Amino acid sequence: MSFYLYTLAAGVAALLFSLFAAYFTLKQPEGTAKMREISLAIRAGSKAYLNRQLKTIAAFGVILAILFYFIPHGGEIDIAFATGAIASYLTAYIGMNVAVRANVRTAKSAERGVKHAFSLAVMGGSVTGFAAVGFGLISISLLLIYLTLSKVAILIGFGFGASLISLFARVGGGIYTKAADVGADLVGKTELNLPEDDPRNPAVIADNVGDNVGDCAGMSADVFESYAVTLVAALLIANSIKGATTSLFSYPLLIAGVGIVGSLLAMLFVRSFAKPVRALYAIILAAVVISGILDFALTTIMGLPLTYFVSVAAGLVIAILIFWITDYYTGNVSKPVIKIATAAKGGAGTDVIMGLAVGLRSTWMPVLIIVAAIFISYFAVNSVYGIGIAAVGMLSLTATILTIDAFGPITDNAGGIAEMSGMAPGVRKITDHLDAIGNTTKATTKGFAIGGAALSAVALFVAFASAVGLTSIDALTPLVTIGIFIGALLPFIFSSFLMEAVGHAANLMVEEVRRQVKTIKGIMTGKAKPDYAKAVDIATVNALRALIVPEVIAIGTPIAVGLILGKAALGGLIVGMIPASFVLALFMANAGGAMDNAKKYVESGNFGGKGSDAHKAAVVGDTVGDPLKDTAGPSLNSMIKVVSTISILLAPLFVAYALL
Repeated sequence: MSFYLYTLAAGVAALLFSLFAAYFTLKQPEGTAKMREISLAIRAGSKAYLNRQLKTIAAFGVILAILFYFIPHGGEIDIAFATGAIASYLTAYIGMNVAVRANVRTAKSAERGVKHAFSLAVMGGSVTGFAAVGFGLISISLLLIYLTLSKVAILIGFGFGASLISLFARVGGGIYTKAADVGADLVGKTELNLPEDDPRNPAVIADNVGDNVGDCAGMSADVFESYAVTLVAALLIANSIKGATTSLFSYPLLIAGVGIVGSLLAMLFVRSFAKPVRALYAIILAAVVISGILDFALTTIMGLPLTYFVSVAAGLVIAILIFWITDYYTGNVSKPVIKIATAAKGGAGTDVIMGLAVGLRSTWMPVLIIVAAIFISYFAVNSVYGIGIAAVGMLSLTATILTIDAFGPITDNAGGIAEMSGMAPGVRKITDHLDAIGNTTKATTKGFAIGGAALSAVALFVAFASAVGLTSIDALTPLVTIGIFIGALLPFIFSSFLMEAVGHAANLMVEEVRRQVKTIKGIMTGKAKPDYAKAVDIATVNALRALIVPEVIAIGTPIAVGLILGKAALGGLIVGMIPASFVLALFMANAGGAMDNAKKYVESGNFGGKGSDAHKAAVVGDTVGDPLKDTAGPSLNSMIKVVSTISILLAPLFVAYALL
């Protein structure tokens, strides 16, 4: 069918731009030998972690592929599963490998001014963003050509492959990055009074590695997964509609293609403003407006009712609103953040209490926005198909969102390299400024990822109901009620293991930093070099070890409920899981982001600045918030989609073999 050619062309265009951005970034100068040495250490640690993680993923993947082979169309499902997993891993691997090379180049370009450093960091981040949509759209288009629309249900294997990688990348990367960050801060800042990224801190390289494996590789796999499963869910919903025309199948894929065009044109705004923060938001707004105009034109050209465009527009509006809300609650000079920083004057306890309060309150507006979008998109089309294309509309901005997210770890690492290599104070001031912006954008992109996960999970639930023949969920039925309770419980149990893993690994990191400071003479005077590799190894080993239980919980729970209690109970589990996970993820991500920026607000000179009692209290608050915002909260995005996709994938087993 001709529309495949358009979607393939859009995917290829995205991938070509990603390659161009990588080429342009890597052509820039790396700086001094000292800068290159530090960058190489970060690069080596990041690569070693991903390579070791791949072995764990491969073991799980082989076991699951064998299981899938014995269900209907198992061979084709395995092909789709492998394609999704490989595409997701390539996105994370390529994006992270450019990011760990862009960091030193961004630090060097800061010598030429803030605008040069900002532009280079955005260009480096765009490698991840455009690789994600390129691999995603190319893979789905080729699979559809191979499978034909008559076997579109097999595409859920592609979605599950992406989900599996996302879960590993998010959970493992999240545990790694926060174990290193918390360990570095608790000793370095509160005990030794060392500044951020001080080379005398043994955990500093591990901390910078964590920014890449967590915020870059983990986030890219997370949003790639949302992008992939949202497209698959929209196609599955179209497939369930009696008498569905080709237009209903092609529309979501063409919307995704339009989003790529909008994101490419939005990149022209990188140098549109003197202030980087304004340029970033100009890129986002431009992507939304351009995509909206093109989506309107697409709907008209295809001869579809304009109500379809209303559903797509609802998804685009969600993206802008969630960005604004997250920025309000977590921005570095927002009222909620200043409120937390003020509370730090009373000590760590009051800082944490206020941070948790801000996180709890931050959930109400995003929930109402998602609810409104579901209502509008459904009734605009008078079908659940409207919800599916609203989710596609929101996720069509994936290239822009991931570009801005990857900007964060690049500038964070650039600041670390500038500090550790002893670059001029003016350079460090520029990298600190960009890091502060990146810290805020990382929080806002997490909000986008959580909202996107919630909307795509609703679309996946509709696809699940169609797969098992459910037309309604009766909450008065005992088995359904049991399923709802299990689903609501699932994100809390899942998150508990992640928080525990971070706490355990961070404690080991704290002990290691203290040990090195005491036993390696000359560290504090700068005459001796810390054993950075030991700290990196502690974070790596403990992150990979802690992966297993959360993975088993996410994959095993829906299988057990489906086989023992049946399809209605599993439907109840998904119903309970989606809102509980969405609200809990919002709470954790926003509470952590706000406490992080409250610490930075104090460090900027307020309430006594660095080294003050308020600063020490804010650092403790930040260490509580770190695993909330970078480990447990974002990992719930992956969990809900893993549960949803494997429920659809194994639907025939639940229908045929359930005990009850």
